[in-house]
Amino acid sequence: MSVTKPIIAVLASALALSVSTSSAFARDQISVVGSSTVFPFATAVAERFGKNTEFKTPVVESTGSGGGLKLFCSGVGENTPDITNASRRIKASEVELCAKNGVAEIVEVKVGYDGIVLANSRASDVMKLSRKDIFLALAKYVPDGEGKTKPNPYKTWADVNSALPAIKIEVLGPPPTSGTRDAFVELAMEGGCKKIDWIKALKKTDKNAYKALCHTIREDGGYVEAGENDNLIVQKLEANPSAFGIFGYSFLDQNSDKVQGSTIGDVEPTFENIAEGDYPVSRSLYFYVKKAHIGVVPGIEGFLAEFISEDAAGEDGYLVDKGLIPMTEEESAEWKAKVKSLENLSM
Repeated sequence: MSVTKPIIAVLASALALSVSTSSAFARDQISVVGSSTVFPFATAVAERFGKNTEFKTPVVESTGSGGGLKLFCSGVGENTPDITNASRRIKASEVELCAKNGVAEIVEVKVGYDGIVLANSRASDVMKLSRKDIFLALAKYVPDGEGKTKPNPYKTWADVNSALPAIKIEVLGPPPTSGTRDAFVELAMEGGCKKIDWIKALKKTDKNAYKALCHTIREDGGYVEAGENDNLIVQKLEANPSAFGIFGYSFLDQNSDKVQGSTIGDVEPTFENIAEGDYPVSRSLYFYVKKAHIGVVPGIEGFLAEFISEDAAGEDGYLVDKGLIPMTEEESAEWKAKVKSLENLSM
């Protein structure tokens, strides 16, 4: 009898812990983190979902794409988010981090497209830039004219290109944790870097050196990290008409009475130009779902369905009114099928 009682006590304790953990994990509100660019879209979907269903309105936080994926990949359970938004595709290293922490199954969902703009106050003239201009203005190291590099000496836009105004280079942009910064560096900076022949050739002989040169942003004040709050950048541009800011097209669209987008490669950052693939600095938008949380945290499947529905992300959807560039009907149908089947992410 004295042996049986301790065994029963241990079993009872273990059962209580199991029930407690299960109950804690089964919270009744969806947790969403991630990209500041996708944040207004996710917030709109969350509000609509909470209003029109029996589920609580999901909690959406803006942490940046990198920050969101780090939280998402930290493990499974109550204290980890169910969904993370990203203004770039998940990296292989992040998939490995997820797997290492027990997040083995992930559902990838493409939402649509967005353009990255280099904007300034409407009180100033519209800038007409090339990607090479952007690289030379913002890179930490630039060509010295003899096949080598030097620390960026350019102080004004006219120093970069005599056709540009002689105003100080001051660009407010996102931090390294931001998907917008990742995409800007890859599409705009590297896009301009490749216009220089010897650097383009370097990619074949020393890929690491090429990437370091093309992707490293100056730290001498020409580029100012302004955090993940794009609304704050818009406010600062209003206060300083000589400055420029980097953010998604949706924020340009929502603040078109205050700021304007620069043309890049003679193409304006418009809805039509981004949708048709003509604007050179555009990217895909995603969110990622922790499969282990589906069926445990109530409402996740319904939230996914709402996010990619025609009412939300279709050609005339309410997210398009907020600046989302929708996918074609064919591409949208492909992603809806993946979501319906909860297809696992494949890299």
